[in-house]
Amino acid sequence: MDFRADPNLTQFRQQVRTFLRDHLPADTPSRNHGMRSPRDTLVAWQSTLNRQGWGAPSWASEHGGPGWTVQQRLVFDEECALAGAPSQDNFAQKLVGPVINHFGTPAQREEHIGAILCGDRIWCQGFSEPGSGSDLASLRTQAMRDGDDYIINGQKTWTSYAHHADWIFLLVRTGAGERKQAGISFLLVDMKTPGITVRPIISIDGCHHLNETFFDNVRVPATNLIGEEGRGWQVTKFLLNNEHAFTADLPTLRRMQRQLRTVAAAPAQGRALRTQPQFALRLARYEAEMEAVSVLVQRVAALEQAGDHSATAHALGSVLKILGTELQQQMGQFLVESLGDYAPVAYPFSAEGSEAEPLPMQDTMQDLATEAFFRRATTIYGGTSEIQRGIIAKAKFQL
Repeated sequence: MDFRADPNLTQFRQQVRTFLRDHLPADTPSRNHGMRSPRDTLVAWQSTLNRQGWGAPSWASEHGGPGWTVQQRLVFDEECALAGAPSQDNFAQKLVGPVINHFGTPAQREEHIGAILCGDRIWCQGFSEPGSGSDLASLRTQAMRDGDDYIINGQKTWTSYAHHADWIFLLVRTGAGERKQAGISFLLVDMKTPGITVRPIISIDGCHHLNETFFDNVRVPATNLIGEEGRGWQVTKFLLNNEHAFTADLPTLRRMQRQLRTVAAAPAQGRALRTQPQFALRLARYEAEMEAVSVLVQRVAALEQAGDHSATAHALGSVLKILGTELQQQMGQFLVESLGDYAPVAYPFSAEGSEAEPLPMQDTMQDLATEAFFRRATTIYGGTSEIQRGIIAKAKFQL
């Protein structure tokens, strides 16, 4: 692809900044170490974006998106992160929305796409199961055909934000074949359907964003099937390549980069950390890796925009997933190490009857230890790094 800067990007960046200045509420709650915004905040912001015609920044114009170039999409993400804008529903924006646009029937697109764009329908993902995480094709949740319906029985786990979701997109087993990937189907399910139970999982960072989700004789219309019965694995491969790209999370890496630069200017033993050779060397390495990830994000996004779903494109998505998520972990750990005793503090210290002493850079560095715990999962969710390396090893690259 052509990596030369678009001469119109400066004007576009100013347009985005002006929009954010005029439409982002001053009292917008900050996101907890880069996690998703609270549902009410997310929905309100999605409605605001949709009124501007920006409800799905990464979608083509024929699907209701603005039809931006790859570089425009990256500028929009960067400016939103800098401004502290709320998140969007990535399950809808990056995963199920593109699936419905690509594989869905006209009736399915009419049912769901408008609701995604205006924020009326929030989604979660039902893929992983106990014993079927990285080996996703071994899933056991059953969907048996009964007339015009499917009846679902089984369990999903690590269902992020299921307690906030209106709908879930599910992988279920509708048949058997010689290969375990055969007989898997892709279903859309209303979370209000009787028989669905959601139980919280509190993760190592002390937050509730994960869940177990149980399906007990859940009856779903057969019209909610995406694609052909038993051919859901083809739909899943399309979706997973998009997931690998967005889990690299360039806006989070940019935020960590800014935090490290702030720390670099802080005094330690009478001089700035950036003057200390070991710190400066590690910072320089992370800066270089950031640029490599940024270039790869542009390439993978360009392949996605061009509709390239080849093995090479899929493998490049896996490369990006490994590099991006491992760099999140490394930079998060470096931030904790750099702040020393201050890093484990999860909130500003205060003692009854005395004035609290402000922590160094507490506005920008709060919850670093919590985030470091959260980032331990990045190389697991969306397919472990080991699984991604297997995909890469099998691919025949055409570079």
